[in-house]
Amino acid sequence: MKKHNFSSGPAILPASVMEQAAQAVVDFNGMGLSILEISHRSPEFSAVLDEAELLVRDIAQLSDDYAVLFLQGGASSQFFMTAMNLLGDNDMAAYADTGSWSAKAIKEAKNFGKVEVVSSSKEQNYTFIPKGYEVPANAKYLHLTSNNTIVGTQYHSWPETKAPIVADMSSDIFSRPIDIERFDLIYAGAQKNIGPAGLTLVIVRKEALGKVNRNIPTMLDYRTHISKKSTFNTPPVFPIYVAMLTFRWIKANGGLSAMAPKNAAKAQLIYQEIDANPLFAGTVSDKADRSHMNATFVLAPGKEDLQAPFLEMCKEAGCVGVKGHRSVGGFRASMYNAMDIASVQVLVDVMKALGERYG
Repeated sequence: MKKHNFSSGPAILPASVMEQAAQAVVDFNGMGLSILEISHRSPEFSAVLDEAELLVRDIAQLSDDYAVLFLQGGASSQFFMTAMNLLGDNDMAAYADTGSWSAKAIKEAKNFGKVEVVSSSKEQNYTFIPKGYEVPANAKYLHLTSNNTIVGTQYHSWPETKAPIVADMSSDIFSRPIDIERFDLIYAGAQKNIGPAGLTLVIVRKEALGKVNRNIPTMLDYRTHISKKSTFNTPPVFPIYVAMLTFRWIKANGGLSAMAPKNAAKAQLIYQEIDANPLFAGTVSDKADRSHMNATFVLAPGKEDLQAPFLEMCKEAGCVGVKGHRSVGGFRASMYNAMDIASVQVLVDVMKALGERYG
């Protein structure tokens, strides 16, 4: 039976990418060696690294003003690394609090300068994206979490501000075009739309660096990794290779301008069923903020006893990873780039069948 992987991450990857990656584990490019055992300084891997960077530049339409870095440590390390490199002791940065990940970023940034939380939906359980707030003119940057996997909200437009934006795009990077000039830094853990866990992609405007008056540990200074082309230490070779294959796949399938409508169509399909089916209810209070990556929903009041039957029906249909995050419960359908709309239809059919059986 085909499995339909709705996991929030590590998440679905294109089938062609996994097939090529599997072959490379056995024999990379006819070398007689696995991609897992070749040197990170070999000409063969240098070619992978170079192509991965070129593809990121092509996909995101980056100018030479930006550096592309392949790091480790996940978004959790970037919570402090961004502030360490961009926020001076006497500087202030503005942060939008839209979920547990942004709350963690706020906590870490406070170790390096002043943090002003300019908007928050915490009191309403993060069920919407705050809008219409002011960003102080002296803000060094505005930090956003572009998509919130746990609560299912997403920015569909960026706040109006003169401050450069720093964004955690771990769960929706390369799912749609963005105006890169609005951003000084973008970071993303790989395990959603890029590749397997273990790689962190950073896109940073080079002129934003070197302006803080502090001693930054060598390993945590972005300039170190720019100068060493992401090979200051041994990089995550296999995740970078899989990411390169994924970037190839994105480009071959029309780039970000093609990803966006496909993702919107998948989201529309499941949200239509959530809204039409009396057994379910969406959890995002402002429908305009619903995520195209992670649709979150619960059983309608009085129908909570249907959770076990619904999850069993999902299992029988091959839909896995539908159970919601442990902190909020309910259900979550993660629909990253590699998921086909046919898989979303399978889940929708299960939801319809539940309604027919118990409605």
